Amino acid sequence: MELVPLGPGFAAELRGVTLAQVAADDAAYQDVRSAFEAQSVLVFRDQEVSNDSQLAFSRRFGEPEVTKVGSLGTGTHFVTLTTIGPDGKVVPPDHRYALRNKANQLWHTDSSFKPVPALTSILSARIVPAHGGETEFVSMRLAFERLDPAMQAKAEQSFVWHDYHHSRSKIAEGLATPEERAALPAVCHRMVWTNPVNGRKALYLASHAYAVEGMDAAEGGRLIDDLTAAATQPGMTYTHKWRNGDVVMWDNRATMHRGRPWPAEEPRLMIRTTVSAGSADGVDTMRPRFASQAAE
Repeated sequence: MELVPLGPGFAAELRGVTLAQVAADDAAYQDVRSAFEAQSVLVFRDQEVSNDSQLAFSRRFGEPEVTKVGSLGTGTHFVTLTTIGPDGKVVPPDHRYALRNKANQLWHTDSSFKPVPALTSILSARIVPAHGGETEFVSMRLAFERLDPAMQAKAEQSFVWHDYHHSRSKIAEGLATPEERAALPAVCHRMVWTNPVNGRKALYLASHAYAVEGMDAAEGGRLIDDLTAAATQPGMTYTHKWRNGDVVMWDNRATMHRGRPWPAEEPRLMIRTTVSAGSADGVDTMRPRFASQAAE
């Protein structure tokens, strides 16, 4: 297995290994898991991907999430991210599929709005547009390490409220359905998590983040916005240009990502599996119990 660095201090392509080998072989899994802990984003090119092979690969890293209500793939382990409608044609820009893809163009980390957050997401390219549609990543470890010591200490003592409805309302009111809002009430997580393997600390933020526990709404919002801007400044990102057969996995404890736009008439189909974090993954898997919930 060969590791080829890709990004500014994080992200790498792994060559000489397939998803099937990782699913079947303990040694291959251990090598990939070590690279994952170190690099945060891993790229696998020219893979023969099916839903079955992607799920088997995902299970090596933990328990796959069951897709939430309101998403394409509800009740399965797969999230379908597409602009292709049931009739096989590309949907118009105001269609819910297109609006949900637009929401994914906000900087975020997957499942931060859930009581049990995500360890990793695995995304496979099935239909790739000829232009655009890249996925952009930033390292939240490096973002934390760039902060001055006073801000690092403040962040480590802070808790952030996350809400799926908050991020979707930035795109269109009502994009999060009543069923989704009922199933996904706001949750609170630490602002900084520590990797149990290498001890590196990372900011934990997302477009779903809307309030900081103990701060008034304006002050907390400014802190979230300022830290997000610092983390995503130019020159700090890795942009993945997709090819058919690509599979990319990333560490939701240590990165943020966003999709990039593409021409509305070009189809795109991606399949994601997401692995829940466990007690050994260095994340909060229980919601802190505060006296009152932050109000947006």
